[in-house]
Amino acid sequence: FHSPMYFFLFNLSFRDLCYSCIFTPKMLNDFVSENVISFVGCMTQLVFFCFFVNSECYILLAMAYDHYVAICKPLLYTVTMSPQFCVLLMFGPYMAGFVGAMAYTESMLRLSFCDSNIINHHLCKVLPLLQLSCTSTCSNRLVFFIVVGVVITTSSNSIFISYILILYSILCIPSAEGRAKAFSTCSSHILAVALFFGSRAFTF
Repeated sequence: FHSPMYFFLFNLSFRDLCYSCIFTPKMLNDFVSENVISFVGCMTQLVFFCFFVNSECYILLAMAYDHYVAICKPLLYTVTMSPQFCVLLMFGPYMAGFVGAMAYTESMLRLSFCDSNIINHHLCKVLPLLQLSCTSTCSNRLVFFIVVGVVITTSSNSIFISYILILYSILCIPSAEGRAKAFSTCSSHILAVALFFGSRAFTF
């Protein structure tokens, strides 16, 4: 890689591109035709939505770790963020996203939908689908809140701790120019994290 930072940005951008390519065509089609989706199509949407959301949390965490090493341990950056380690660091988010998506979908497939088939949302998400079930959704809600709790708690807390250490290191830099340069390195990532987790907190 030219830089691990670009590698992580590529993965984040690729995830966003895939998200748009998968969901936007169906949403645009709904504007000009009937808002109809098959059960298989709905479950497919659910799998990809959960996969992309869960994986983004951990991609942002991997990027926070990259910034932490770059600012707090600059002399070890090249050794620590080796190409092999970066690939391994990206394998984790995708695996976590896959496991979370499978947990959601498997629990959803055990439900029976025998009442209304009108989804009160523009996508097939977990909570709108649970409202349509005519069987008990207690276990599904438990799975949902466990997975969401684990993903959000581990990723957000780890990012928060990383930036506390980063802020401490920045404040220890003697020159104002050095502090400004270090802060500019991670300012865009801070904004991305704030927008992502802020919008999720507002939604839920």
